[in-house]
Amino acid sequence: AEMPADSGYPAYLASRLASFYERAGKVQCLGSPDRTGSVTIVGAVSPPGGDFSDPVTSATLSIVQVFWGLDKKLAQRKHFPSVNWLISYSKYSTALEGYYEKFDPGFIDMRTKAREVLQREDDLNEIVQLVGKDALGESDKITLETAKLLREDYLAQNAFTPYDKYCPFYKSVWMMRNIIHFNTLANQAVERAANADGHKITYAVVKSRMGDLFYRLVSQKFEDPAEGEDVLIAKFQKLYDDLTTGFRNLEDEAR
Repeated sequence: AEMPADSGYPAYLASRLASFYERAGKVQCLGSPDRTGSVTIVGAVSPPGGDFSDPVTSATLSIVQVFWGLDKKLAQRKHFPSVNWLISYSKYSTALEGYYEKFDPGFIDMRTKAREVLQREDDLNEIVQLVGKDALGESDKITLETAKLLREDYLAQNAFTPYDKYCPFYKSVWMMRNIIHFNTLANQAVERAANADGHKITYAVVKSRMGDLFYRLVSQKFEDPAEGEDVLIAKFQKLYDDLTTGFRNLEDEAR
């Protein structure tokens, strides 16, 4: 009889799991003609009670290179796909940087900024629950609004609609670019006005004066890829330029 390991699982659990996941990869097939084949494995592990210290879960996480952490609370809020962006990760990010740089040189910085905004929102939520949103600084209010855009209008998708059942990479990049551009411009406007002698620009002012542009930010996901890449990029570029012009005019009026 074998000596059981943690929680009664066999001691060879980790090695058996590794031998299974190691089957994934890209290979040059034997024989002729010359062929290239690949196997991708997507495993679903459901630990009892959501306990990530479960031996099967911890052993799997030590092997796999990508982790999508499903979140019950997101599913209850009808946020799909219910992938928790704070605990999920990919170890392929560095390996893919060359591709991202070639596709769009600014994508990596935008992705990093989006992660920072979502992480900052998680930190601020505790403060908001204690003292309320009104007690936050203007920059933090903008961060929360940007995080809401990212959560509800970027990360959430509706697979039953023609515009959202799939999302080509160029659409993802441009949607993120405009959301991060809004965040950058809003923070700059608030900061510059605070250091000037004119009227102050607050989050409330930005939200009220930029209502039309904000609505267009929210509506980006409704653009249908079936219209074609050139058409969609032109629309996204127009929004980007209009955001720049809108905030410039807002700052000029505040002086």
